[in-house]
Order: sequence, then structure tokens, then C-alpha cells
Amino acid sequence: MNLKQLSDILNLSQTTVSRALNGYPEVREATRRRVMEAARRYNYTPNTRAKGLATGRAMSIGHVIPLSRKHEILNPVFGDFITGASEAYVATGYDLVLSLVPDDVQAEHYRNLGAKGNVDGIILHGPLVSDSRIELLREIGLPFLVHGRSSGIEETYPYLDMNNRRAFARATRHLIELGHRRIALLNGDESMDFAARRRAGYEDALREAGIRIDPSLIVSGEMTESLGLQAAGEMLDRPEAPTAFLTSSIVIALGVERAGFRRGLAIGRDLSIITHDDALSYLPNGSDEPLFTATRSSVREAGRRCAELLLASIANPDAPPPQELLEADLIIGRSTGPAPRKDI
Repeated sequence: MNLKQLSDILNLSQTTVSRALNGYPEVREATRRRVMEAARRYNYTPNTRAKGLATGRAMSIGHVIPLSRKHEILNPVFGDFITGASEAYVATGYDLVLSLVPDDVQAEHYRNLGAKGNVDGIILHGPLVSDSRIELLREIGLPFLVHGRSSGIEETYPYLDMNNRRAFARATRHLIELGHRRIALLNGDESMDFAARRRAGYEDALREAGIRIDPSLIVSGEMTESLGLQAAGEMLDRPEAPTAFLTSSIVIALGVERAGFRRGLAIGRDLSIITHDDALSYLPNGSDEPLFTATRSSVREAGRRCAELLLASIANPDAPPPQELLEADLIIGRSTGPAPRKDI
């Protein structure tokens, strides 16, 4: 299918369709979404070579992964994000360039990307607290967008993030309303900004309720099932065991569930669990009814939106840097219930 055929189907001019696909700000949001959806439905792929020659662009977007975090590529969260981003790239004729680089040469790699013109922009993954890569990309002058935010950076920079602090405060409040007082947090690596914000939200809710923050009920690390199994198992064997767990991923929650089962605990009755659910394609939270009560925000949709925002910035470099904050939904599943009566 070519541009004229797609334009005829939509009953729009070729100019409007082209501008919508390339993120021009004068196109109404409703029109842009309609065009993007039609491009995906009819598998419209622009001629990348011709478009690159006409615009002087590389027609590619870079995603850089440090070697120390190469396991992220196997993470279903990363896979769904890339799937969403790729939908936007394909519709606009862009390619995705993925680089694995040693941690100590990241700065050099970003500078090379900017100097060689291999990519038209960068999506920055996994921002740290006070992440120096943001200032580096600003200095290089390469268009970029951060998936997440970085606490401690006051200068304005482009990002799309989920409101992690509010989501985890809301989840903790829900457990408190159910009567739970010993609530454990199994978090991601807290050098990562999202995890630091999630802990802050958890602590906000405990303070509001007058509940003492117990450091022995907080564990952070790589978000794996083994983290959930080991940390929850150790806590559940204490005389004063937690009655509820808040986890940063559904993978950790599966480990907590297994630890509870091994001790004869019924999930939702003897032990409550709330997790964060990225609405993953390959790891659904139940089918007809959610298995876990969860804060839910689609990472695939975040990937698509990050790509769209970055492409719009490339098309209109004088526009203010985009900043979007998504709110998570609280989905009630089978994994939560009132605190055991003896603990209320």
C-alpha cells in the first residue's frame, strides 16, 4: 500500500496523512491517532530510503542498553515496550537501532551516535536517580526522550513516566484500609528512579496512617521470582510476620505466592499481595478475573507513546520538550482480603 491509497481510505489529503505519520503538531490528536491506527491495520510502510533522502534524516531511533543490564532485553517488560515503540516506528518508516555497550563507554557511544548521525533520536531506558546521561544527551544535542524520570535533575527534559509514587501510595492505603499493619515492600533496585519513587509512595501511606516504617520489611533487588520467594519466605518465618506484601512486579509476586503456598497460607485470606502489573502480553494477570490485585499501566502503550512523542520532537525541534505522566489503575483481584482477625 502506498501513501495515496492510505489517504483515499481515510478520505484525507496525502499531506495530512504524511504530517500525521511524522508527528507534526498542527495535526489534531484525533486525526493523528486515526491515521496511525489505519497505517497499522493496512500494514502501510513508507519508503524509508526515499524519505531519508528527502529529509536528510537517518530514519532510525536508538535504544542503548548497558551491558550490566543486558538481561533487560530478556525481560518481558522490555519486550512489550519495544513492541509498542516499533508500532509507531513502522507506521512512520523509522527503524529501531539497539546497542549493547559496556557501562564505562556509554558516554563515548552516545557521542559517536550524535557525531555519525546514525540515529535521529534516542529513547533513554531505566533512568537512575540523578542520571548523568540526561545532561550528556542535552550537551550532545541529540533529540531524546526518557522513559521514566530522574529525581534530582531540576532542568527541564522530555519524558514519559508512570506516576509510581502515587500508585504505590494508593496500593498501600488499600491494604491499610483492609486492616493490614505489617506490610512488606519487595522492590526493584532502588538506584533506579522508578523503584525509589515506589518506596517513597509506600512510606507516604504508612506515615499518613501512623504506622512505623520497619526497614526489615523492605527488600530491593533484581525483580525476579527468586527474590519474591526468598525474601517472603524469610519474612513469613518470623514470629511477627507480615500479613501483606506490595511488590514491584508480577514476577516477584509469583515468588511471594509460592512462599505462601509452601507455608499453607491461602492467598487473599491468610496473606494479601498487591503487585504492579505492566499488562504484559506474555504474562497476563489472570484471564477473566485478575489473579493479583494490582496497580496497572500498559508498558506496551508507554512504548508506543514514547516513540510518538520523540518522533514529534524530531519533526518539530522548536516545540517545548514533551512531558507526560500516566496514572495507574488499581485493579482488584483475588490476592487481597481483610487482615487476619487476630492481626487487626
